[in-house]
Amino acid sequence: MTTKLGFRFGHAFLGASLGAFGLACTTADAAEQITFVSQGGAYQQAQTVAILDPSAKKLGITINQDSIPDAWPAIKTQVGSGKPIWDVVDTPTGYCLRGGEQGLIEKLDFSKIPNAAAMPEAYRSPYSVSYEFYSSVLAFSQKTFPKDAPNSWADFWDVKKFPGRRALRNHPIATLEAALMADGVAPDKLYPLDVDRAFKKLEEIKPNITVWWTSGAQSAQLLNDGEVDMEMAWNGRVSAVAKEGAKVTFTYNQGILQSTSLCVLKGAPNLETAVKFLNEAVDPVHQANLPLNIDYGPGNPKAFDTGVIKPERAAQLPSEPANAAKQALMSYAWWSSPAGEAAEKRWAAFMQK
Repeated sequence: MTTKLGFRFGHAFLGASLGAFGLACTTADAAEQITFVSQGGAYQQAQTVAILDPSAKKLGITINQDSIPDAWPAIKTQVGSGKPIWDVVDTPTGYCLRGGEQGLIEKLDFSKIPNAAAMPEAYRSPYSVSYEFYSSVLAFSQKTFPKDAPNSWADFWDVKKFPGRRALRNHPIATLEAALMADGVAPDKLYPLDVDRAFKKLEEIKPNITVWWTSGAQSAQLLNDGEVDMEMAWNGRVSAVAKEGAKVTFTYNQGILQSTSLCVLKGAPNLETAVKFLNEAVDPVHQANLPLNIDYGPGNPKAFDTGVIKPERAAQLPSEPANAAKQALMSYAWWSSPAGEAAEKRWAAFMQK
C-alpha cells in the first residue's frame, strides 16, 4: 500500500477540520487511514519525522494530520455531533481522562496495544496512553546565580537568600504542586493536593512575582531577555533559549513531570486502525526517535533501552529514569476529579485578589 501523509496544520475549528478532512480524503486510501490531531509547530513536525511517518510506512496506512492548540472544545463538538471526523488526538492527559468520564473518548483495549504493556501503570489510563513527557522546572539566570543557585521550590520561595525577580505560570496545574513542595510536602506525597495549604503558600510569594506568564513563548522570552531571575518554565523552553546563547539553566529537582497522551474519540470513524496506530506510536524505537528531533522525553520508558538515545542525550530528558526519580509525577486523575476542577475555578479568584 502506498503511504501518504496529508498535513493540515492550523485547523482549529470543526468546520475547518471538516474541510481539511475532505481534502485529505481525496488523496487518502479510504480503507486504511486515520486522522491524527496534535498541537502543530515544531512539535508536530518532530513527531512526524520520528513517529508518524515510520508508523504509517510500517502499518501501510495513511495518516491525515490536523493541528489545534486546544483540542478539548473540538472534541466535545465533534463527538456531540454524533459524527466525529478525528480518530486519534495527542492532547494533555487530563483531557483524555475527562473525556473518558464524559463519554467522549473510547475506552482502550490494552490487549490490542502490547507496546504499552511494559509501561508503568501511572503512564496509562483506561482511556489514554502516555505519548511524550515534559516538565515544569525551576529555571534561573546563571548571571544572577553563578554559584549557590536555587535548587528547590523552597529556595524559590526564599526571597532573602535568593533575591531577584520571579515569574510563575498563571495556571494552577503544576503551580499548586510547586507551592506544596515549597511548604515541605514530599514529591511522592502530593496527592490528593491540600488545596488550602497550597493557596496559603502561594499568598506568601505572590507579592514577589513580577510576571504571571500565560504561554511557553512568554516564559522563554522572560528568561532570554533577562526580565526575571528565576521562574517556573517548561524544560524544553529553557533548553531552547540556552541553545541560543542565553545564560540560563534549570534543575529537574522537584520538577513536575507532565505528559501528553494519545486517546481515541468516541465513535471514531476508523477505530480499528486508530488502535493499531496507538500501539505503533508507543513502539520503543519510534519513541526513542522523538528526543532526537525535539527536547521532549519518550512516553514509553523502554525507549531508553533501545540504544537509540545516547547517554548524554538521555541525561537531558525529563522522563529519563534518574531525572524522573527527582520529580513529582503529575496526577491527571486528581486534576480531572471534582476537587481538581474546583481548584482550577478557585485559581481565577486567587489571581483577582
